[in-house]
Amino acid sequence: MLSVHDVASKCKVTDQHVRSLLRKGELKAEMVGKQWIIHEEAINEYIRDNKVAIAPDDHPLGKKDIPEIIALSFFSGAMGLDIGMEKGGIQALLACEFDKACRLTIDKNKPEMALIGDINKYTADKILEFSGVPKGRKVDLIFGGPPCQAFSSAGSRKGFVDSRGNVFLKYIDIIMEILPKYVVIENVRGLLSSAFPYSYTLDYNECACSDVKPIKGGALLHIVDRLRSAGYVVSFDLYNAANFGAPQIRERVVIIAHHGKGKVPSLTPTHSENGEYNLPKWKTLSDALACLPHDVEHHHVNFPEERLRFYRLLKEGQYWKNLPSDMHKEAMGKSFYLGGGKTGFYRRLSFNRPSPTLVTHPAMPATDLCHPTEYRPLSVEEYKCIQEFPSSWDICGSLLDQYRQIGNAVPIALGEAIARAIISHMKGEIPKTLIDFPYSRYKVTDDVSWEIDTRKRIAQAELMPNKCE
Repeated sequence: MLSVHDVASKCKVTDQHVRSLLRKGELKAEMVGKQWIIHEEAINEYIRDNKVAIAPDDHPLGKKDIPEIIALSFFSGAMGLDIGMEKGGIQALLACEFDKACRLTIDKNKPEMALIGDINKYTADKILEFSGVPKGRKVDLIFGGPPCQAFSSAGSRKGFVDSRGNVFLKYIDIIMEILPKYVVIENVRGLLSSAFPYSYTLDYNECACSDVKPIKGGALLHIVDRLRSAGYVVSFDLYNAANFGAPQIRERVVIIAHHGKGKVPSLTPTHSENGEYNLPKWKTLSDALACLPHDVEHHHVNFPEERLRFYRLLKEGQYWKNLPSDMHKEAMGKSFYLGGGKTGFYRRLSFNRPSPTLVTHPAMPATDLCHPTEYRPLSVEEYKCIQEFPSSWDICGSLLDQYRQIGNAVPIALGEAIARAIISHMKGEIPKTLIDFPYSRYKVTDDVSWEIDTRKRIAQAELMPNKCE
């Protein structure tokens, strides 16, 4: 016999949510006096019939075999970066993830892996204990992609002032305490330009409380300064995942820090857009979807009818500008008057090109990801193929949870390239250098040119009135 609170604890929901189920009759129970009493059979029946997913508890490492390279994963999500790192030769002992659906995915696919939730609730010593790191062994690598919304060009760009930005700083704090030999930080392009107050005489906490003017790139500069103060040599660039074998044009900042002498070189490309540098051409959407059996059942959201009528007029690779000109304003509505090319509106993908960046919902008007020939958005099965998740990898949660997890994931191929670069550096190998290779479509994104440019802005700002705008 269980109380309301017992059931709430079992299902990891609030007492109020359980009472709501009882009032609606969705959960069978009996009233004894003024209290609900629920039979254990009833709650098990409710969980089974409604396919209730209960997030796993935090738990330590369930296996005793410790790999040669000791690695810990943070902000693990659906584990795209983890899978890529493992393909490249680095398997993490621990995953840190707060999101319920992601935790279900991790536990489903890696039940023996140590799992923790809110990074703010863990000390460095507790993390090492959960990870099963033997005493006397040093952590070789900590990797992860802290929440990017605080730095995204599509967001409010609050940086460290945003609560998600503060989680980023907690991640740096953990790194500073554990001091692994290598650190990987993956993030969105917006991190390169995220504005934050910066002064050569103040740390980031002092800058946040001062009237120092925010500087474009100030957030990343604080991160670099903190890592260097702990003895790390830092390198980074903006990398297009398509250059490393992903069938997707997705640009991400990858920071690799080495504790000691010697900078980790740039990642080594395996592909180029049109076969330049004697490399294979970029993989295409057609290449990605070849992994799907012909009889696969597709699970996807749908476009509303008012948008479908425009899609019926578009062919593979076309978008809103390919509609009859007299329909542009009607199709776009108020968005017609926005600046830019608006290439994500009414976008049909092309089989002969890589996929655009996968987003967390493929049917949002400004970032449509419509199938090249069918009248629907890409399915979660197609999402998995584009990110190159193994077919056996289960993505848990609702349909929208699955889209979100896969859309937020790091392309497997990019993770593998990162692992190869780190292992090569560990071995003292000198990677092949491709002079002037265009890692992304943007300029001034590598650590050297970016820092020169950013510090020039700081010098110019110090000659101006020292007030926030």
